[in-house]
Amino acid sequence: MKFVCDHMLGTLAKWLRLLGFDVIYPGPVADSEIRDVAAQEDRMVITRDKELASTTKVRALYVESDVLEEQVKFVLSELDLKVTEPMSRCSLCNSVVDRVDKSSVEGKVPEGVFDRQEDFWFCSECEKYYWQGSHWEKIAKTIQELDMS
Repeated sequence: MKFVCDHMLGTLAKWLRLLGFDVIYPGPVADSEIRDVAAQEDRMVITRDKELASTTKVRALYVESDVLEEQVKFVLSELDLKVTEPMSRCSLCNSVVDRVDKSSVEGKVPEGVFDRQEDFWFCSECEKYYWQGSHWEKIAKTIQELDMS
């Protein structure tokens, strides 16, 4: 299932990407543009805008809470989604990240990171490298605490 989040749900969009879901976030655009993108790309709209949720001709999910943890739990529960590929998408641009050989990242990531880590991923769209450092561990812990796996 693919999603488009409205401009009020940027952090939720990032977290859904971290959980492995295909989520675009166009930022502050007109509701008509969100509806058009959803229809053209077969995406469900996730919104905090009651009017957008009720007037759209595409599938839409209204999220009432402004608390991130509650938002994530609600979306996963309401849509009966299972987290199967966490950390498989770039949190910035939504592209799928690819595993790369350690040798290819030398000089492109901090030296200490290169020395301590064995596994690396790369987003070819925004050219960001990922590894299983403390940030990754915090994300995994949050996922576990929210019982999202």
